[in-house]
Amino acid sequence: MVSLLNFSIPESFNQAEFMVDRHIREGRGKNIAIYYKDKKITYEELFTMVNKCGNALKNLGVEIENRILMVLSDCPEFFYTYLGAMKIGAIPIPINTMALPKDYEYFLDDSRANTLVIGDVFFEKLEGILKDKKYLKRIIVVGNRIAGTLNFDDILESASPELKTEETSKNDMAFWMYTSGTTGVPKGVIHLHHDLLYYMIPSCEEVFKIKEEDIIFCTSKMFFSYGRNHSLEAPLLYGASVVLWPEWSRPEDILKVIEKYKPTIFFSVPTFYNLILKECETKSVDFSYIRLCVSAGEALPIDIFDRWLKRFNIEIIDAIGSTDVGGLYLSNRIGNVKPGSSGKLLPGYEAELKNEEGENVSTGEVGNLWLKNDGITCGYWRKHEKNKEVFWGPWFNTGDQFIKDEDGFYFYQGRADDMLKISGQWTSPIEIENVIMLHPAVSECGVVGSPTEEGLIKVKAFVVLNKGYEPTPELERELIEYTKSKIAHFKVPKWIQFVNELPRTTTGKLIRYKLRK
Repeated sequence: MVSLLNFSIPESFNQAEFMVDRHIREGRGKNIAIYYKDKKITYEELFTMVNKCGNALKNLGVEIENRILMVLSDCPEFFYTYLGAMKIGAIPIPINTMALPKDYEYFLDDSRANTLVIGDVFFEKLEGILKDKKYLKRIIVVGNRIAGTLNFDDILESASPELKTEETSKNDMAFWMYTSGTTGVPKGVIHLHHDLLYYMIPSCEEVFKIKEEDIIFCTSKMFFSYGRNHSLEAPLLYGASVVLWPEWSRPEDILKVIEKYKPTIFFSVPTFYNLILKECETKSVDFSYIRLCVSAGEALPIDIFDRWLKRFNIEIIDAIGSTDVGGLYLSNRIGNVKPGSSGKLLPGYEAELKNEEGENVSTGEVGNLWLKNDGITCGYWRKHEKNKEVFWGPWFNTGDQFIKDEDGFYFYQGRADDMLKISGQWTSPIEIENVIMLHPAVSECGVVGSPTEEGLIKVKAFVVLNKGYEPTPELERELIEYTKSKIAHFKVPKWIQFVNELPRTTTGKLIRYKLRK
């Protein structure tokens, strides 16, 4: 295993050059970087395609610090665009492929991206909002040719395979990711070129112990921070291989992918571990080649941990990270797992648990987690007030609440701001409430997270009806179907409970903790 713990980051540093070109210099060019469908893409081929993409973007007029919005599935072109953009000093911004048109319009306007790289299967969803955008100059489509746009293969065909890396500083912007804040308004999270080596190395070497012989497979898509961390950054840091699956993950498909490629490290989320267990109830499945299973994105219920261990004789290593921090900062370790916990603090991080007055709490008490690490975002794009709220010198207020026990294990208690994490994605309850209240039968609505029998958190809505409507099972189904037609599937309530009134403060604010009870 090649260790990067003692690597000294030079003042002139480019993240893409470090993750690709370095492996050519160090003799790993023939290693497989990407398994994609029936393709095997070596590090030499990745190097060439990243260079061609960087040159193609430069030929079109993309300059240093220009933003490039990416709406792509998990595919080789994601790697070429993301790394090619960074290599020329531009800033790639991967975006959720399940977002709504109004969301993409916000991302384009807020980021001021002048280039959009989009998969052909997503183009129709965005087509209506792309005309007359103030900053957008070019649209590049991956896949079939579409009138009025540039085609990805066409622009790369004549591009040079030789590219000089832009002389970026380690403190220049490398990439952005959009996340949601306490109000549900997306925030552009800025990460610098040097951040990667601070937020990724602790988990890769302390927990995963990644070797270049490893084959990594992550069910979370790369537009999520968790997916980007472990499908792109982890393998490319250590010259390992990654399996890319472009479709939205279904347990029956994922089992076929695992059987075909035989990954040694498997990353997923609790919801999906539960689905795989159900899928395997009547099937004989061989996971003997998997040496490590990791869970993040949401808290791992003890029941799922126990069932997985009994079924496959593999401990699921539960961990937690965030887009703002960059990667994982708490994790259990192989042979040192405390089920129900998010694990212990990773090396390179400092942490404090504070109460609302900013005082450190005692062992066993709930506190907001504050972190210190040089890989944490330097700030949110155009969110001055939010920056003042969460950044205090080198310290970052995560907004997550934990209890730390006497052994140093952290137990996640939820978000201080009532945001929900459903299927690994932060979700604003206000957004769901606003949609439900558009239905003519609904007078008021309050949304919280509620556990299923397996311990997974799903959406539960409490509804006060308008006069003339009666609470019936038929109306409950109607409201669920109505919501399903308006928002992403993971935000749709699993349960709706009709109530006479919602608990509120004297000033009219909803008291969510009473709904949870």
